[in-house]
Amino acid sequence: MNADWLLGRRRFEAPCAIEIEHSFDSLHAHVTLDGDAIIGPGAEVIVHGEAIEAPFGSRLVLRRRATIVQPGWFDRIATRIKSQFELTQLFDVSFSSWRAL
Repeated sequence: MNADWLLGRRRFEAPCAIEIEHSFDSLHAHVTLDGDAIIGPGAEVIVHGEAIEAPFGSRLVLRRRATIVQPGWFDRIATRIKSQFELTQLFDVSFSSWRAL
């Protein structure tokens, strides 16, 4: 039995653009899906192809295919519950100094 069917997940493929920059000002990688794919809580995007290495000072724009896994109702609810606990981890901030008083 397929777990995707059981949990209500949908899979589809779409072309995508990958923008990678590795410079003094920025280190980032962005994936932009073609078409009208809606990415929500719990969705997965898997970009296919070989590993990409961007040397320092470069900016690359590549075309690849991506598999999008849309979550079912159970995955969406679980993601929303988990996100509440992960958000509260950000509140654990301390402003005390490490030096001895």
